[in-house]
Amino acid sequence: MGKHVIVGSGQVGAHLAAKLLVQGHEVAVVTRSGGGPQGAIKVSADVADKARLAEVAKGADVLYNCVNPQYHRWLTDWPPMAESFLAAAESSGAVYVMVGNLYPYGPVSGPMTEDLPLASANPKFEVRAKMWNDALAAHQAGRIRATEVRGSDYFGPGASDQSYLGDRFLVPLRAGKTIQVPYPLDVPHSWTYLPDVADALIVAGRDERAWGRPWHVPSSEPLSFRRLGERMAALLGLPAPRMAQLPWPLVRAAGLFVPMLGELRHVRYQFTEPFVLDSSAFQKTFGVAPTPIEEALKATLDA
Repeated sequence: MGKHVIVGSGQVGAHLAAKLLVQGHEVAVVTRSGGGPQGAIKVSADVADKARLAEVAKGADVLYNCVNPQYHRWLTDWPPMAESFLAAAESSGAVYVMVGNLYPYGPVSGPMTEDLPLASANPKFEVRAKMWNDALAAHQAGRIRATEVRGSDYFGPGASDQSYLGDRFLVPLRAGKTIQVPYPLDVPHSWTYLPDVADALIVAGRDERAWGRPWHVPSSEPLSFRRLGERMAALLGLPAPRMAQLPWPLVRAAGLFVPMLGELRHVRYQFTEPFVLDSSAFQKTFGVAPTPIEEALKATLDA
């Protein structure tokens, strides 16, 4: 069994730690507060502190970057943390596995594959692109072994309160009230199930075929908000839910006072046109399929 250091214990890190612990690995979870699941070694650390993170990563087989600062703080928070991760990966020799996302691609036509350029001109998303490019350069120079795992919008047990398919969607669904969403209701969109993210990270950390390139998490067929609502309602034995799109000017106005809502303007393009993740490369290479959508939706509702 190996030593796995997980930095971040949010919606991804918590699932990853639980799965690795069940497999019998030594798991250290690093957070600013020193929290983490039972059975893990809980470490309090400032991720931007290079010396501290290098100390924690010493002897690790895999180092996972599962941190996710608030969107409006990406420009300030990510650069020092990214430098710290690279230094820790190099000094420890651990495989560096990054949790990435699809934002750096920017608007695209057709399904997204891993060979697309990271072409977004959004400064926040350029930060994420630079993180991967710097890690890849270090990998190609032989200083570290690195890979990045990218998923679409997360859902499932343990999803954060910012999840589009979290309580803001599920509470009115169960109550038979109108579900309000900030985007069009009938545009196909890829969704990524949180336990599948954790599974992909574990594969990426242990299989050398994953190193030196990015991968997309196995994800089911794209579904619109309306289709998701209908399928969840059916699982609950309820009629098709009432749904409404919030007027965009209202969302923009609310964003002046709520930073998270203000960030929605940067990702609106992902919901006004089909947003489709192609995860066939990971599935074919590693023989891993996404959790069947009905099973994933049922687990989300049960949670």
